Amino acid sequence: MRAIDALQEAQKIAFAPFIFQATVSLKELGIFDYIFENNQKGGVTISEISKALIISEYGIGVLLEMAESADIVEKDENERYELTKIGYFLNANSIVEANMNFTQDVCYKGLFHLTEAIQEEKPAGLKELGDWPTIYEGLSKLTPKEQKSWFDFDHCYSDGMFEEALATVFKKKPRLIYDIGGNTGKFSIACCKFNEDVNVHIFDLPGQLNKALENAKISNFQDRITGTEIDWLSDNPQIPAGADTIWMSQFLDCFSKNEILKILRIAVKAMNSDTELIIIETYTDRQEFSSSKLILEATSLYFTALANGNSKMYKASEFESLVNEAGLTLVEDKKLGDYHTMFTCKKK
Repeated sequence: MRAIDALQEAQKIAFAPFIFQATVSLKELGIFDYIFENNQKGGVTISEISKALIISEYGIGVLLEMAESADIVEKDENERYELTKIGYFLNANSIVEANMNFTQDVCYKGLFHLTEAIQEEKPAGLKELGDWPTIYEGLSKLTPKEQKSWFDFDHCYSDGMFEEALATVFKKKPRLIYDIGGNTGKFSIACCKFNEDVNVHIFDLPGQLNKALENAKISNFQDRITGTEIDWLSDNPQIPAGADTIWMSQFLDCFSKNEILKILRIAVKAMNSDTELIIIETYTDRQEFSSSKLILEATSLYFTALANGNSKMYKASEFESLVNEAGLTLVEDKKLGDYHTMFTCKKK
């Protein structure tokens, strides 16, 4: 890279919050949508946008000037603006939108405390959202907007792989599944829709469990989906024996390595030789595209600054070691969709 290009990239990083907030404003004010809707006629001027959206030309001007320098929009010789490809993805890609809303509504203020979080090994930025030891105790207490952005971010990386995963989960026709960290109950409900004979028992913190059971009732599966409150960070959490399948999807990455090992060993105690333990994660060393790896590494900083202060998105090789150390054998290693890997484990 030429020095002048490297300097340009360094300046973009120095002013990255300005570019991000300008982009958020362009979306929230409807400016992106208006430009996109008029792309066919060769773009629009600031004056046209101002009249259509009732926003000052000054305000639109400073936003678009920043966006042009960041290659989000481009301007022709007649001062007419169009979206670049970058601008198109910022405006129209559902995953980019989920990432942006998560960053803006959940993470932005908390990330200011990242250095403190690393020094203290605690989620120092969480105080920007509420007074809880980890974000998981506070999920049910976030504002509706914060909750929506958190769950939209979480679900956009999980919902797409459920159908493919269910085919593997039900190969051996399980009658009882433990859904560990059931969240809003989406997987449990999907299981009951997939197979009319299965029962699912959710283990989660009280706030999430209540929401999951409420959703199960709305779906008329209250007789087949039950639950137990559990805090995996307590001194002696336990789950009973009896499950055919123990499901942990995007759950273990919420814990440190030592905590993961503790959880896996608890699961092993509840398993017999036929029980399957299924772990689904988005491993950083299993991503096909660099953008996917970037998303996961940014998510690690969310864990550091806001979620719990000690977890991250892990490599598959790290989980392979933890699985082995916990007393499990990895019997199947399967790719799911664009991001996920499924580990199917048995007790040694």
